[in-house]
Amino acid sequence: MSGHQRERDPSAALFERERELAEAERAVHSLCGRQGPDGPEDGDQAREGGLLLFSGEAGLGKTALLTELRRMAAETDGCSVLFARGSRSAEQVPFHVVRQLLQPALASMSTDARQELLGGWYDIAGPALGIAPPVGPQADPQGVRDGLDWVVTQLALTRKPLLVVVDDAHWADPESLSWLTSFSVRLGELPLLLVLAYRPNELPDHTPAFRDLVEGRSVRRTELRTLTPEAVAGLVRDALGPGADGPFCREVWAVTDGNPYEVVELIAKAKDRDLEPVEESAPLLRDLGAAARGKGLVSRLEQLGSSVTRFAWAAAILGTEIEVHLAASLAGMGPAEAADNADQLREARILTGGSRLEFVHPLIATAVYRAIPGATRTAMHGQAAWLSADAGKGVAVSARHLLEVHPEGDADVVNQLRAAAREHLAVGAPDAARRCLERALKEPPAEEERATLLYELGCAALLTSPQTTVNHLRAALDLPDLSEEMRIDAAYRLSQAYAHNSQLREAVAELREAVAVVADQASRTPPGPGLMRLQAAHYLWKGIQVEEEDALGRSHRIAELARPLKGRNNAERALLALRAFDGMIRGENALEVHEIVERTLPDGRLAEGMGWTNAEWGFELPSIIGITLAYTDRLDQAEELFTDAVRAFEISGWSGAHLALAHDFLGLVQRRRGQLAKAEQTLRKGLELAYRLGPGLPTQWDGTCLLIDTLIARGKIDEAQAVAEQNQFYPLYSPVIVLPDAACLAGRLLLQRGRVKEAVAELEAAGKRLDERGRHNTLWAPWALDLATAIADEEPERARELADTAIAHAHRFGTETAIGEALRRSAPLYGREERLARLAKAVGQLSESPCRYEYAAALVDHGSALQEAGRKAEAAERFEEGLAVAEVCGADGLIERARSGAAECAPGEDGPRD
Repeated sequence: MSGHQRERDPSAALFERERELAEAERAVHSLCGRQGPDGPEDGDQAREGGLLLFSGEAGLGKTALLTELRRMAAETDGCSVLFARGSRSAEQVPFHVVRQLLQPALASMSTDARQELLGGWYDIAGPALGIAPPVGPQADPQGVRDGLDWVVTQLALTRKPLLVVVDDAHWADPESLSWLTSFSVRLGELPLLLVLAYRPNELPDHTPAFRDLVEGRSVRRTELRTLTPEAVAGLVRDALGPGADGPFCREVWAVTDGNPYEVVELIAKAKDRDLEPVEESAPLLRDLGAAARGKGLVSRLEQLGSSVTRFAWAAAILGTEIEVHLAASLAGMGPAEAADNADQLREARILTGGSRLEFVHPLIATAVYRAIPGATRTAMHGQAAWLSADAGKGVAVSARHLLEVHPEGDADVVNQLRAAAREHLAVGAPDAARRCLERALKEPPAEEERATLLYELGCAALLTSPQTTVNHLRAALDLPDLSEEMRIDAAYRLSQAYAHNSQLREAVAELREAVAVVADQASRTPPGPGLMRLQAAHYLWKGIQVEEEDALGRSHRIAELARPLKGRNNAERALLALRAFDGMIRGENALEVHEIVERTLPDGRLAEGMGWTNAEWGFELPSIIGITLAYTDRLDQAEELFTDAVRAFEISGWSGAHLALAHDFLGLVQRRRGQLAKAEQTLRKGLELAYRLGPGLPTQWDGTCLLIDTLIARGKIDEAQAVAEQNQFYPLYSPVIVLPDAACLAGRLLLQRGRVKEAVAELEAAGKRLDERGRHNTLWAPWALDLATAIADEEPERARELADTAIAHAHRFGTETAIGEALRRSAPLYGREERLARLAKAVGQLSESPCRYEYAAALVDHGSALQEAGRKAEAAERFEEGLAVAEVCGADGLIERARSGAAECAPGEDGPRD
């Protein structure tokens, strides 16, 4: 360290920072369980963390303030500190800030200790942290963020309270910034203080949620301001002597605008020049101040000579943590010359450090980088990419340099960027992968590789940007050089992107595009598994449409196609799964439907290559297998399937739409079983996961409908309405089939709320649509039974006709649940004797059903009918039976009815019940 650097007091940047320092001290003491600087310490106080923000333009002393805060924490017994700094040069390196924060803490552990700390998240978050190799081709970004949450949470809970400090957060890489933003909502639960410093006018566009966070009203934000003339005068006199006169000090303030960094630099330069701190010297200060920034700094650098300048350029290209030998190689000089240049740059207060250098201030780094001539800068980035690769820095570091190189049709550049994209995908950074592949596309690649690159680019964006996937896969399919295997896979993935790339209003058009894409590609594909895969996608996206055109024709074609299939490979199994789902929705014989399902499940389990996280077939086909099982009363199989889904997605770190839907479908099984309280909990978890992806996405439709249905079953009508309003459950409803049918559910909710006329209109429209398409499953879409209830008083004959038709459809489907529920729901439409008979049959049917809520409802309804018939003893028995089942289900409305009925049937004081 030079003499000049020793003389510069880092605390100078803390002049007039009493308010900020007090805020920092309060936060640290609160974190460590102490009262604070103005009161006695108390080690027994609760430890409180939270979020603390320091904002200010460059040079206002944010770094000095954070350094002091870290010193406070280090001197406070019982506090651990994690620190990182964002860097403009490393902004394109995924998880750069995360690794700075966590790698030092993890490096001190043994491999076994690290694995124990991360637990099941080791393979998910480990690659992003740089401590484990990736285990799959593509990690889910949300899963990686959840894994990072786990790591930091464990550090905070199992060790000392944690102080996490990030300087220059505005330059943090998008992946790290996204995690920091999402993790901030958990800070109130942990002994953890997150402190972020940033420039408010340089907030990044790539993470808008971060801007929302730091500009929110509920956060502790401290804005740093420039120094007053009095503070600047104090700094001048501390450094140059108490005799520094007022005009001189005032001019230092005027030249620097009170910016602490520039004040300190100007004072140092005045001292270097042995400038007398008197009024006569004041005119010289403006020239000295100009030398500390911008063009003046560049001129000062150039005066040190071309060799020193080139070394500084190399350092600016490399960015942070600059290794001297790498900078020497990049600058084209030997070790001795590089060491001498580094010394001169330290003496000039441009660089600091030993074997690893860094710029004294980001303002200097920016000025030097911008001073490099454009062509030279580009060439040096290209050279830095290869030097980084040769030094074993990894393709992610090399890629950030290649992104700055001018396209020249270099095949090696294309290959390096593609390799970097694969690594980015494997650690959960698909946006970084997309940037690399988009840059590779501009190189450009050889013509025969262009289609493959477009295919890779489309696949990279599937989880995070379906529209990007659509654009690039369409372009890939328009080129002739895509292999047959890739062409089929691109068409299948493109159809998935269309199907999941929409808000509600665009979904119909997108689904039609999905159908058109696979139909077009299928027409070009010879018979075989590839054609079957495209046919499966075609029938999938057509069959899930609510307003499907030619639904009856499509059902006939899929039935004919599937009839001879035995399930010998996954292509056959996919078509059989679609056939079974269609049969279930249409209300065909459940035994026959289940026989088809069994052909899709060798040994009763999903076939190899058709699992939940398999990229070839996607999660849709296993989902419809499980849904079909759930509605055909095969609840054990369905529950096992969806439990496996939750586990598979969690293990793989797929914490986005996939895990949300897995919870929805598991909630469906629990709802069918009558485990209503458990179903509500599971479905709310699914919606919570779905909300993280943004509003109005298809992921939320099933969860919303199932939760409303479950709350209605529980008797919580007001809560069901609140969920409907929160999730905008109004017309237009989902254009794809959801569980239960959305329009039927809307009609039922209206009916439960006493809005009968509106319910009738909704149910009439739903019934017409469903009848036209031959969809007669009375459990999934019980419109006829609800409509019959709604019109029973005004149109009793029509109500009974609707009910009889529903009963016929239920008998055709043939499950105990369908038949028993149709009998139960139709019973109130008839006279006393017929009502009793139907309810008795319903109880008998539903007693054999795995669906306990419907059985409880039948028992209570039968009790009410017996009570009305004056058969109080039998009624009381039914109420007691119904109460026992309803309590297990958590059906609050039924519980209240059963208790009330039982109380009314209780024997009076004067004699027996009858």
